[in-house]
Amino acid sequence: MRVAATLYLTDRTITPVRLARELEQRGFAALYLPEHSHIPVSRETPYPGGELPPECARMLNPFVALAQAAAVTDRLGLGTNITLVGQHDPIDLAKQIATLDHLSGGRFTLGIGYGWNREEAADHGVEWRTRRALVRDRMAVMRALWADEPTSYEGEFGSVRASEVHPKPVRAPRARKEGPLYGPRTLVGGAAGPKQFAQIAEYADGWLPIGGGGLRETLPALRAAWTEAGRDPGDLYVALSAVEPTEGKLAHYEELGVDEVVVQLPARGEAEVLRALDGFQRYVHRTPAPGGRSVTSTDL
Repeated sequence: MRVAATLYLTDRTITPVRLARELEQRGFAALYLPEHSHIPVSRETPYPGGELPPECARMLNPFVALAQAAAVTDRLGLGTNITLVGQHDPIDLAKQIATLDHLSGGRFTLGIGYGWNREEAADHGVEWRTRRALVRDRMAVMRALWADEPTSYEGEFGSVRASEVHPKPVRAPRARKEGPLYGPRTLVGGAAGPKQFAQIAEYADGWLPIGGGGLRETLPALRAAWTEAGRDPGDLYVALSAVEPTEGKLAHYEELGVDEVVVQLPARGEAEVLRALDGFQRYVHRTPAPGGRSVTSTDL
């Protein structure tokens, strides 16, 4: 099981170049970065985690920061956690993603989500009640642009003519009932549910929930939706975001077939982030027990 890292990277934290080099040298699998374009001051939407972290309004653009990280590393995976697809022009976003994936040698993972901040989304012209359908539509536009041959798409929220466009993402297309799925590895964030799992199976490569609660019940449902969509069971990828690791948790996740855990680093300067990496080091190089082990409620 891979161990990656995430943090709210801002203009006041450790730099992406320094962080990426440290992560690769220490053996971490990947760096995932979140996204907020802006945080309107006249805010009505409550932050899901309680008090809104001030770092949300200071986040660096994840694609620019990850490009810097790609330039100074050779093996480190690069991902978003998450990209607010509904807030982007899909043609422009498809080009950014394909370029970063190409320049990094196929190391990019696209984590996507629907957002929580209504005011931020509204400034981008997003109608809140249809945001999930909008994301689905914009992913279809991007898949058309990533296809091997010029492919058109006409949807409810957007369209694209059959076009010549390069570069293409590195990852090979994946089989499904509706035809090949093109693009980098794509993981959908959000809570478990039948609609969520159906959309993951339709246009993504896996799931990126926050934490790992209830996985023993939800992962079988996800795998059933995946199989129903004609997807190869070996292609399903499950990564858990913002994990506070313990040996018990990691053994439990391995037993359930989780592929990657993403530990949360503090949104702080270099010294504090490096201390946190020192603390997580033992989990990066741990030797997993065959078949996992039983865990207690305190582990989970």
